[in-house]
Parts: sequence; structure tokens; C-alpha cells
Amino acid sequence: MSETRRSQLTAARRVVVKVGSSSLTDARGALDPARVAKLVEALASLRERGQDVVLVSSGAMAAGMKPLKLKRRPTDLASKQAAAAVGQSQLVGHYGTYFGRHGLTVGQVLLTVEDVARQDHYRNALRTFTRLLELGVVPIVNENDTVATHEIRFGDNDRLAALVAHLVGADALVLLSDVDALYTAHPSVAGAEQIAEVADIDLLEVDTDGKGAEIGTGGMATKLQAARIATASGIPVVLGSAEVADQLLAGEPIGTLFLPTGKRRARKLMWLAYASVTRGELVLDAGAVKAVTERKASLLPAGITEVRGTFEAGDPVKLVNEAGRVVARGLVNYDSSELPEMIGRSTRELAVNLGEHFEREVVHRDDLIVKRSKTS
Repeated sequence: MSETRRSQLTAARRVVVKVGSSSLTDARGALDPARVAKLVEALASLRERGQDVVLVSSGAMAAGMKPLKLKRRPTDLASKQAAAAVGQSQLVGHYGTYFGRHGLTVGQVLLTVEDVARQDHYRNALRTFTRLLELGVVPIVNENDTVATHEIRFGDNDRLAALVAHLVGADALVLLSDVDALYTAHPSVAGAEQIAEVADIDLLEVDTDGKGAEIGTGGMATKLQAARIATASGIPVVLGSAEVADQLLAGEPIGTLFLPTGKRRARKLMWLAYASVTRGELVLDAGAVKAVTERKASLLPAGITEVRGTFEAGDPVKLVNEAGRVVARGLVNYDSSELPEMIGRSTRELAVNLGEHFEREVVHRDDLIVKRSKTS
């Protein structure tokens, strides 16, 4: 396993590293500059090896607690946003100082759900990351907590890191936390065993009820969700303690390694699967479900039994079976207002009766991603 671990990280051309708030703060919950400096030392070693680094860093809210004289993490949205607004500049300032000692420049990238949920914003974010990395800059990424709401947000930076890994075409994702590995149960539970390597995350049987540290937002469940997103598209994930980040990033056999379960897919399909916000649903009959999921065929109007929601051509939609289970997502080629009269009819018939414009797939197979079955 140690050779596998070393090759997954040391051979990676581009690495996304996520660090949680609890790994950057002291016992009082304030930002600890010594911890930030130690992390930067480990990340700078990657750059010295010629690897690109993208850092997804929590800690803005924690960094704002001390200047605002807050004794504990705020609970109301306005106070959280105020703390993040004050703390974000301080957090990036520390990163800038410590990376600067290695001759490296940092660039702040604040993202909202809309930046990855809308395809045009997604492309704009990709262009920004691409240019920053071309210029040798280390992007420091965080959710834009100053404008995010409870209803529209990533929820934690673990999922954000997995989506960023897709976006930038990373070869590895490293999740640094206050726990040293994945365990069969919470580490405080008697008999809990460390898991060194996970071949298929969907086959795991672990207890993830234990919460993360008080200063953070994500527990083990969110890290497993991030690992599932990344590994499903061919990106290996390493989970471990930020205290030994230098050893983890050097490929030492510590922490937990999640092996890729799927092949690397086009960014458009990864956006469609994990980041897009669907605008409606198409209900498929049994034959269409089989054609889409097993034969990897395009979706034709003959296999649709119902259209739900309002959407326009080019929007992402869910494809569901008649029981309501999501079987795939796809980019639809028609407006929702056009589809009802097309239901159950062949493309040839539609072309004759409605014109050549209608002789095409409702969702082309190249714009469709099938939901992975846990039993497959």
C-alpha cells in the first residue's frame, strides 16, 4: 500500500489540498499563525517538486473571531458573514506572508454555489484557475461566506474541494483534518479500527455519526461525500491529519487512501453530475431507462412518459424512472413547452409532422451521465 500511496501523490501533476478550520486554530478558536506557517511549509515542498497546488482553506470565520472579540463561533447568519468578512483578509494575508518566504504568490478565489451550478460561471471560474496556475500563483479558495445563505451554499469546504478538484483537472485530492484517518467508528469508541485503504467507498460500512471539531462545520460524513465525488471521476483522495501534512504530501503510508472507482470524465459531465442545479425532470418508461443506463444510448422522445418543471434547451434535468428514482442527469435539447406534444413519438414521425428541427435526441448520450448504482 505504501508504494500505491507514494505514486498517487508524488506522481500527481496537480494537487488540491483542503484544510479545515480546526486545523488552523488554537484552543480558543482563534487563527494560529504557527499552524498556518507549518501547512505552508508542506505545500511549498510540492511546488519545489514541480507540482501545481490549489489550497481550499477554511478558517475565515475563525480568523475573524479574535478581531471582533467573539468568544465562540457565531450562530446567526449575519454574525457569521461579518466574521468571515473580517477574517478572510487576515487569513489570506497570513498565507501571502508565509508563501512569500518561499518566493510564491497567492491569489484569493471566493466561490459561491452559483459559480459552479451555472455552466457559464463554471467556465469563467475555470479560466481564472487556469491563468493563475499558468502564472505560478497558488490559488487560495474558500466559499464566499459573506454572501452565501443557509439555503444556497456548499455547506462545507470538503465538497467544495472535490468540485474544485474536478474543475482544475487535479490528479489528487488531499483532505487535511483534525482526525488522522477514517475509522470503522468514531475514534473515541472502543474497538474502532483505522482503515488504511478504501477500494470502493460505496461498499464501506462505517459509523460517521461523530461530529467534527466545534470550530469547523464538516464531520466525517462530508469527507466521505467529497471522496465519493472525486474518486468517481478518477481522482484519488488521501485523508489525514494536518499535523502531519508534510508526511502525507510526501506519500508516506499514513491516513486513509481512497482509490479511484471511475474513469476521468469531461469537466462538463462532472459539472452535470455533482455541481449543476437541475431545472426539471423527465419521466422515462422501462425501455428508455434500460437504453440510457445499460446501452448508454441517447434519450429519445418515444421513451418519455411525463415532463415536470419549467426549463429551456441547454438546461440540466433529472431523468427518473416511473417510480421516481433518479437514473441519470442530462442537458436537454428542448424547452419544457415543446416536449409534451413529443412524448411517445418517434423522431422520424416528429420530423414529418413538426419539421426537421424535431428530428434529434431529447438528451444526447454525450450530454448525459448515469447515476452510479451502489451495487454495480
